[in-house]
Amino acid sequence: MIEKIKVYGKQKVNGKVNISGAKNAALPLLAAALLSSDGMHLKNVPPLTDIATMLALLENLGVDCQVLKNSPHANSIKLKTDSVENFTAPYEIVKKMRASVLVLGPLLSRLGRCRVSLPGGCAIGVRPIDLHLKGMEALGATTELRDGYVYASAPRGLRGAEFAFPIVTVTGTENVMMAAALANGTTILKNVAREPEIVDLANCLNKMGANISGQGTDTIVIQGVTSLRCSEHTVVPDRIEAGTYALAAGITGGRVDLLGGDFRKLLPGFLDKMEATGLSFSPIDDGLRAESSGKISPVDIDTEPFPGYPTDLQAQCMAMLCLADGESTIRENIWENRFMHVAELMRMGADISISGTHAHVRGAKHLVAAPVMATDLRASFSLVLAALAAEGDTVIDRVYHLNRGYCCVKEKFAGCGVELERMR
Repeated sequence: MIEKIKVYGKQKVNGKVNISGAKNAALPLLAAALLSSDGMHLKNVPPLTDIATMLALLENLGVDCQVLKNSPHANSIKLKTDSVENFTAPYEIVKKMRASVLVLGPLLSRLGRCRVSLPGGCAIGVRPIDLHLKGMEALGATTELRDGYVYASAPRGLRGAEFAFPIVTVTGTENVMMAAALANGTTILKNVAREPEIVDLANCLNKMGANISGQGTDTIVIQGVTSLRCSEHTVVPDRIEAGTYALAAGITGGRVDLLGGDFRKLLPGFLDKMEATGLSFSPIDDGLRAESSGKISPVDIDTEPFPGYPTDLQAQCMAMLCLADGESTIRENIWENRFMHVAELMRMGADISISGTHAHVRGAKHLVAAPVMATDLRASFSLVLAALAAEGDTVIDRVYHLNRGYCCVKEKFAGCGVELERMR
């Protein structure tokens, strides 16, 4: 397995990047296939290890998954779901990825019961699933935690209800929304997540015959239906990947055309803050151009649910701000342990101090190459960005994290005149 990348320093990103389908949209869409016995056909699915993990879980549950390669960065997946009888999502698979918990709602709604291992994944916070379970209980399910598994049961089916999430949760919104699609009656979910991936899931479910409205607002209404049919759906482009490559242009003083989506709508909070740092954005055919002014200005950032600044772009932005002309403050409001990349950036000469949920980033004149280690998915790319701008060549270890969320990194950077070397 390739677990290291060598990044050659002082490279400028100039070129075009075809943005892949969003991993964070594809995972709940794959889970949603369990709601129908007629199957599903998904397009623009990124070839990532997290996707492979979800497919392995679905196959374990009885789904026949056929993967068709359309391009190096996009697959089509045909799912045959008429033989789903297994209601257990085992620890051996679920431990690899927290998003595996997304099968809980569909299994419970379709089969009336499920046994789902507590999830694993990146070590960036506790990420409890108690809100998922409270939502299921509001729909009439009984739940129990035992031996590291969630046991949920609704032998007479789920029923519509009103439920307000005490805090905004993306996967919680997705899980309860999927469960409510087949519930008896009307479900009103309040204080829901508004992310584009939520909207994409609701739109796909409606193609399958669900009756969902309000997606993209803080209240979603689901009129339960008795069954769902097969649908064909194209996964929304990955706004986090787009933002990451925009930051690659920013930290290296370059320019990149982000192709494949309307990223002004997908990244409003991000674009506003990045324009304050000196990055400019202009619409182009089928995408958005990000261009550096040649100078990085400091900025203060608070991570927030959509449409605010995404937590999944916090680490990458911090790498760029390490070279800003002044001090920036980043406040992480979503996950309590998402500053693990700080120690690795400091090995490269960054001047950062942590105070609770705040990171104070004082811009340095330069970064220097050093052996570093990826601690989670987004942190891995923050180290790639820092290494591109550093003096010397940097070797990044444990990049299997990178493969979970970014496909064809070497090839996409090559299209921008940037060279990386994968190492064993």
